[in-house]
Amino acid sequence: MDDEIRHPLAYARIERGWSQEELARRIRQAAARRGLRSGTRGSRVSKWETGRATPDEDESQPLIAEVLGIDYAAVAHLGWPNWLPGQDKPLPLGPHNAIPSLREALMTSLDRRSFLAYTSGALAALAHQWAATEPGRFPQFTPRGDIDTEMVDWLETAGAELIRLATERRQHTHRLLGEHLTTVTAIISEGRCTRPVEQRLHTLAASLSQAIAWQHFDERRHSSAGRFWHAALHNAHTAGQRDLGAGILSDLAYQMLWLMDARGAVDILEHAIPRTQHPTARSLLHLRQARALAVLGEDGLCHRALTAAEKALQTPSYDPAPAWCSWMGTADLAADSGRCLADLGQRRRAHQLMDEGIALLPATRSKTRAVFLTYQAETYLRDGEPEIAAATATRSLNLASRINAPRCVTMVRDLEPQLSPHAHTAGVGELLERLRAVG
Repeated sequence: MDDEIRHPLAYARIERGWSQEELARRIRQAAARRGLRSGTRGSRVSKWETGRATPDEDESQPLIAEVLGIDYAAVAHLGWPNWLPGQDKPLPLGPHNAIPSLREALMTSLDRRSFLAYTSGALAALAHQWAATEPGRFPQFTPRGDIDTEMVDWLETAGAELIRLATERRQHTHRLLGEHLTTVTAIISEGRCTRPVEQRLHTLAASLSQAIAWQHFDERRHSSAGRFWHAALHNAHTAGQRDLGAGILSDLAYQMLWLMDARGAVDILEHAIPRTQHPTARSLLHLRQARALAVLGEDGLCHRALTAAEKALQTPSYDPAPAWCSWMGTADLAADSGRCLADLGQRRRAHQLMDEGIALLPATRSKTRAVFLTYQAETYLRDGEPEIAAATATRSLNLASRINAPRCVTMVRDLEPQLSPHAHTAGVGELLERLRAVG
């Protein structure tokens, strides 16, 4: 296992949003369901994750497998810790791996590989390969064929509409996105198209994979999300779409930041940013870089990245922004800059920027508004203002519940430990009751 990633048990735990004590609690519950008793506590989980102890093969490991939803056959066959998530490597970039990467992503719900996650070191190596290798250097063997452009036009139009609806119509688009990607994958696999048409299909496959990855990320299915981003990167690279590839790498960096691996996020973005061409795309990547640097407490570098993001956003361009970042604007720059300053302890200015960003957001971006409101609620809690924090978090929860955005609901639920000491403060008790009801 690479040194760059935490123990795979910790990865599996964090992937599900659990603390060490929460995992221990679930292990005790699993034991009770079997009529057994387990003395597992958070301290014991910590010893397992640091390698200072190994869970008992006949007692603790079957309970861990039950809690994580992993077939015990894998436990018995592979042994500790090889049956745990977090120990797999992405396919290397190349023209012959674009289709296998798509098939691998599409089968993650049916195969044990759905439990495996890429390490930060492996992703950084993939980002380096992407930055150093031009798509044109790969040999092309695709024969000319008979896929008509009218069919491709329809696939692109339908795909773009599905991607547009993916956030606020999640329950209706989830399966449709997967089926559309399956169709596109099958058509590319047949190899009956000219190189320009093939490039269009690979671009569409990359965009669909990226949209599915975000849906899985919002559902905390991080391993599966990583598979779809991996497939998206392969297909964007094969199509020669540099900005799209950079954006996909920045999505992976954002996921790593969410999984508390800010250094890994910075490493990936260092490869992606120099190869980004459109100023809007470059602005978004610098902004995500600033977020990771703020978490690391790198004040000077964070402010430098924020300045670069603002400068890039103000740079005129004759070409429209790529679809994957066309939403990026002053609202995002303001709110995320505020989040960065909050992490750096500059909370007064942080509130001003977050207020500004939330006010500028269009009504169509409900999920982003919910995320920004939660950022602000967290900052109010740091300021010792639980009443305002509860009111702000309640607004976020209302939005997240309306559009069925589970990641946003989880973000509000994560505030529960900080809210609980203020249960008698106006608005806090009501919010805590709602959070327990959805928990």
